[in-house]
Amino acid sequence: MLEVELKAVVNDPAATRTQVEKAGAKLTYVGRLLDRRYDIESRELADRDEVLRVRRYEGSESTRTYLDWKGRTEMQGAYKVREEVSTQVDDLVAMEHILDRVGFIVTMEIDRDIAQYELGAATIRFETYPRMDVLVEVEGEPDAIEKAIEALGMLRGEFTSERLPSFVSRFEKRTGVKAAVSDKEL
Repeated sequence: MLEVELKAVVNDPAATRTQVEKAGAKLTYVGRLLDRRYDIESRELADRDEVLRVRRYEGSESTRTYLDWKGRTEMQGAYKVREEVSTQVDDLVAMEHILDRVGFIVTMEIDRDIAQYELGAATIRFETYPRMDVLVEVEGEPDAIEKAIEALGMLRGEFTSERLPSFVSRFEKRTGVKAAVSDKEL
């Protein structure tokens, strides 16, 4: 499967969520989203621009865990595109044990509270980090992404294909405060 996405800083998350709901977006998930990125000591996966990730959704009604592999990042026009393979995992502890046994270590932790919506064929996710700007990520095919951005009521120029570290850097330069994208960084 190909992942196609754009991200932006959201200045007023409550108003923007209201705007997208008025446009017909359906709220599909509210809760914590925890990512653990894995690599080997030499950082071979990062050197190849690949990601091995364990993603855990912790909501009030259910918890789901996925093991994901993401391929090299490509740019198609203004969009960030990556191949992504994902599978749901029933036993997080066993999976973490397997990853440890074959030599993988956690190289990055990302923790945030999210509100995720579906609007047509697009997924819209509001991400609130421990200490950083609130971001909105829009995924789907390019036409669906553009319709979702319009429904958000934000300017198209606010959206970028940049990765999370670019948003962290801009936050820190603008505020003079060290960002925290995981609970551990607080």
